[in-house]
Amino acid sequence: MILNVNVLDVGITHDAWRHNDLDGLAFVDIEYFKTVGRIAERGTLDAFFLADGPGLREDPRYKPSRSLEPTLILAAVAAATENLGLIGTASSTFNDPWELAYRFLSLDYVSGGRAAWNVVTTYSPDVAGNFGLSELPDRDTRYRRAGEFVEVVQGLWRSALGGPAVDHHGEFFDVTGRLPVRASAQGYPLLVQAGGSPAGRELAGREANAVFSAELSLRAGVEHYDHVKAVAAAAGRDPADVRILPGLITTIGSTEQEALRRHAETEATAPDGFPLSRLETLLGVAPGELDVDSPLPQRVLADPPDPARFGASLGFRESVVRLAQEEKPTVRALLGRLAGAGGHRKVTGTPEQVADTIERWFRAGAADGFNLMPDRFPDGLDVFVDHVVPILRERGLFRREYSERTLRGRLGIPVGVTGAAAAAS
Repeated sequence: MILNVNVLDVGITHDAWRHNDLDGLAFVDIEYFKTVGRIAERGTLDAFFLADGPGLREDPRYKPSRSLEPTLILAAVAAATENLGLIGTASSTFNDPWELAYRFLSLDYVSGGRAAWNVVTTYSPDVAGNFGLSELPDRDTRYRRAGEFVEVVQGLWRSALGGPAVDHHGEFFDVTGRLPVRASAQGYPLLVQAGGSPAGRELAGREANAVFSAELSLRAGVEHYDHVKAVAAAAGRDPADVRILPGLITTIGSTEQEALRRHAETEATAPDGFPLSRLETLLGVAPGELDVDSPLPQRVLADPPDPARFGASLGFRESVVRLAQEEKPTVRALLGRLAGAGGHRKVTGTPEQVADTIERWFRAGAADGFNLMPDRFPDGLDVFVDHVVPILRERGLFRREYSERTLRGRLGIPVGVTGAAAAAS
């Protein structure tokens, strides 16, 4: 299976930066990211994943937010490691395809073929003002732009392999020429897609090599897996060339009681109303509309009034709504399942319990692997590498050493023309 680590600043929990074993300013310390990369490589993990948003992602009263640009961090991690993959997020809404293709192929070349681009469309309306806009383009427009953006970027990357120069004239872009950087050891970067909206799933199936999905139940995970693989097959691709990697939040203890105590520490330090306000934002409901001792009301379980203008993640919303429909928990119980982290599954327990969840999803056909989201760094990743990875190895589920140095080789994904690019050629 594939295991990446999603390095969300200093951890997924709001209180990670407060702990004594971590400098509160680690999120702006390049040595911190290099240390995390070395831990991941010690565990033979596949890749170091960095999320990003072109703006201030978190309220600094509650949680520090990344301040360093992702490809800068990944270049430093590349220099500190030899095999670890490097996945960086960049928005197709607020970037230029030629510049982004140049930046990521440069990272791929200097790292020896270990880079991937995680394409997102940016749903936060707060970001629009950073680029001189009064509001974001609607969701359909963002995804049309994303599809064309990916086509141009991949054309530029293929030109570095000796393909024809790009001569593209579309709805959003007019691009003619080549990149000045040569092909990398893996040819060019892999393409990752993070987004669970209907448009996001279609884009993933047509174009992506890996999908960062968000599912809370095994049944939903299997359905998402089958859907994206079917889209890939309909686009003329081998379904095995798109890997489904749900997010997995982990809080690990040597005993279940120890893990629960660690989780309780986080719950006890949550600012008043913080988890509930996050859930309200995720669902798109007004403050005070939810009764914490009742299930989500039927009006909230329905689709948002205008999905094209919905200001949060449709994929996260769909994941939470699906769980609420299946299990009908109270809002209070739902908050405990989410831990303020959107629509990703959370496991709190021993290394064996974490390994059991990973194996169950993998064998059930809900995942080709996971994007790991430790509660806090570096100890949350240390314990996974030192105690969960050995269990997965004993069960024959994970490698004992790296056999391929490039990310493409390790994931077994050939260089080829697929999806929209194939249709256009």
